Amino acid sequence: MEMLKKWYSKQSLAVKQFIFLFIVTSTLFTILAWSNLQDFKKIFEKQVINDSQQLVSQTNELLNTYLGNVQQILLLLSLQPNLLEEENEEVALEFLQKYGDLNRSVMKTVYLIREDGKVYSNRQVYYDIVGNKQLDNLVTMAKNRFGGIIWSEPYYTPLSDHTVAFISPIIGKNNHYSGLAVVEIDIQRLEAKLSPLFHRDNQTFLVMTSADNVVTVGAPSNLLQYEKGVYPEQLTTEFVHKIGDLDTGVSRIQGENGTIVAVKSNVNSLGWRVISLINERSFYHNLFDLYKNFWNVALLWIVILFCSSFMISRYFTNPIRNLVSSMDNINDINKLPSKVANRHDEIGHLSNSFHSMMIRIKTLFEEVKELEKRKKEYELKMLQSQISPHFLYNTLACINSLAKQQKLTEVRETIRSLIGLLSFSFNKTSELVSLKEELDGLEKYVQIQKVRYGDKFSLHLKVEIEAMDIKVLKLILQPLVENAIFHGIVPNKHRGLISIYGGITKNNRLKIYVRDNGIGIDSNLQRVLLDKPKSDGATQGFNSIGLVNVHERIMIHFGQEYGLRLRSKKNVGTIIRLELPIPTKTFDNS
Repeated sequence: MEMLKKWYSKQSLAVKQFIFLFIVTSTLFTILAWSNLQDFKKIFEKQVINDSQQLVSQTNELLNTYLGNVQQILLLLSLQPNLLEEENEEVALEFLQKYGDLNRSVMKTVYLIREDGKVYSNRQVYYDIVGNKQLDNLVTMAKNRFGGIIWSEPYYTPLSDHTVAFISPIIGKNNHYSGLAVVEIDIQRLEAKLSPLFHRDNQTFLVMTSADNVVTVGAPSNLLQYEKGVYPEQLTTEFVHKIGDLDTGVSRIQGENGTIVAVKSNVNSLGWRVISLINERSFYHNLFDLYKNFWNVALLWIVILFCSSFMISRYFTNPIRNLVSSMDNINDINKLPSKVANRHDEIGHLSNSFHSMMIRIKTLFEEVKELEKRKKEYELKMLQSQISPHFLYNTLACINSLAKQQKLTEVRETIRSLIGLLSFSFNKTSELVSLKEELDGLEKYVQIQKVRYGDKFSLHLKVEIEAMDIKVLKLILQPLVENAIFHGIVPNKHRGLISIYGGITKNNRLKIYVRDNGIGIDSNLQRVLLDKPKSDGATQGFNSIGLVNVHERIMIHFGQEYGLRLRSKKNVGTIIRLELPIPTKTFDNS
């Protein structure tokens, strides 16, 4: 506190006045708003909870009515024991079909189960195809609890989806047990009847049995917690147990998106409970309209605040704000702002110091930029100096091989092509050449290798005409073809094919593909092939100098997003993709 007082005492009058008025205004407004917010929140929360309790009560009454409808359906079926007689099978199926259509708003599927296990259904065709594995359990349950109408826990069947079965025995002549009537209700229609009662935003409901099994839920909501990756959607076991353990009445639980207010009903005639879930944050949503008066008061305080401090801050704080704004708006180091304030006080000294600092920063920036440019040129020249001897060495080795074989005509042709290649390679006019010039030089190189290897391989070019004039780095294709010949095709027993194709992509980039059908590259070698060559033989004899140099030259010249991508499969071949930008200006690194 003492340090805060010292800091406040050092501030200007304009700042002190503004801080004082702002703190007083903010405190009064915050206390008033918070007090009213809590009062209105309690009133609205009480109203919403009371409404939810009434909705839960209405839902229970609706479920009791629903049970009455099901009881009437089962009562009528139990009075038709003649339908279970063997000679009345067609009559039974026709009756069930009509009866099912008449009561389809309540039930999904109805069954008559004879004492001998024969099953009739209003959806007999579907039943004969997919069956219903739950019927045996229902028969067992009915025998264990014989007498009156009983109902099951929720289960799933292909005919009725998620459903609950209501069961009633059918008594024939002489009070003899003839079979069972089973009605599987349409829970989707039941949900459609209940959902309109819970139509508020941030509110939903569940209907659960006494065994904490979910009968139905409201529309999917962020209040409910579903299993991830499960279809159809299913509530998590933890969430269901949490809801089932709640006491009757109003409770609060912690959900994934905040606190949830739960209103749980008593057990209805079905043994079910209705639980209404409300997002506690919704209590605030309808309160903010009541705060317009508070905003008017806040606006009045703000007007008083700025009017009282305007005259002082205009003279003292405006120049500082202008200086800060000038600092924030510096986006280009080459466009320095002029001096903000031509004054002789502290503000003027600050403005002059800032302007001098920016001049020094600009000078240092230009020096660093020049050093980076030189560094880039040195790196490019170093990479090119590695490529040229490497290329020359392999070409002279080829000529040496021809001379040993006494192939003088081939030697002369090779030397002639070499002269053309050297002229192209060592031309210092520019680092960039057109793609057409690069391909012409590549064809000279391939001609040299064909003199040496004969018909061991062929070269196929298919590059878009529109791409021929695009500037590319010199000697970026020759090392790739060289590796394709020496390490892909020559070791192979079959005649090789090198294909070069590509063009301009939709995102205005140049993509060139170099593909061969050679022996391919081992998967472990592919991962390190475009790394810097290791002196310990990590590339297992594969000559990656040319690939690495091309890759690094492209990245240095155009950026890290460009370069080579390599894919290969053993005994199938290799494909290398070069991705380059289409230059919008001329680069000159000569």
